[in-house]
Amino acid sequence: MPVISVRDLTRVYHMGDHEVRALRGVSLDIEPGEFVSVTGPSGSGKSTFMHIIGALDKPSSGSYVLDGKDVSQLSKDDLAGVRNQKIGFVFQGFNLLTRTTALDNVELPLLYNGKSGLRAADRHKRAMASLEIVGLGDRFHHMPNQLSGGQQQRKEAMAKRRVGLGFTGLGDALAMLKLRYDTDVARAMAARIS
Repeated sequence: MPVISVRDLTRVYHMGDHEVRALRGVSLDIEPGEFVSVTGPSGSGKSTFMHIIGALDKPSSGSYVLDGKDVSQLSKDDLAGVRNQKIGFVFQGFNLLTRTTALDNVELPLLYNGKSGLRAADRHKRAMASLEIVGLGDRFHHMPNQLSGGQQQRKEAMAKRRVGLGFTGLGDALAMLKLRYDTDVARAMAARIS
């Protein structure tokens, strides 16, 4: 069963008298463990599509099923719940807490997601293992401003993955990852560390 299934997604924006058709009938399935790249020229609807599958926006028409649940017409509150439990984005801006160590930044999604039921020691262990996988085990105590851009991005990718998210959207971030870590990050994003 697909993790993500979209059928005939459209998104139309109304700008005064003008109608902008950002998406025109997009359909696709994404299977568990599959990596998908959304590419195209500027203005082709990539960001609009990512906003919809990231539960940040709703389609004008069509269906979007995430883990067997139709989320295309959920309320704002319900979409926020989906984002908290199922979806994580790694943005180019990293979105790290500046006064918090790399380890604490990775642990935070597990703490915020109260349903994880993990004790502090278990959260710490999972976060540390995540940092090790992406080559940051020796930088766990560093603040974000003490990490390079690539290190910050790998750390954020792991923080999103630690929540056990079924889907993590990397946006433009994947292109910025250093080649030597691409395989480690991809492997870590696909696996769950217990």
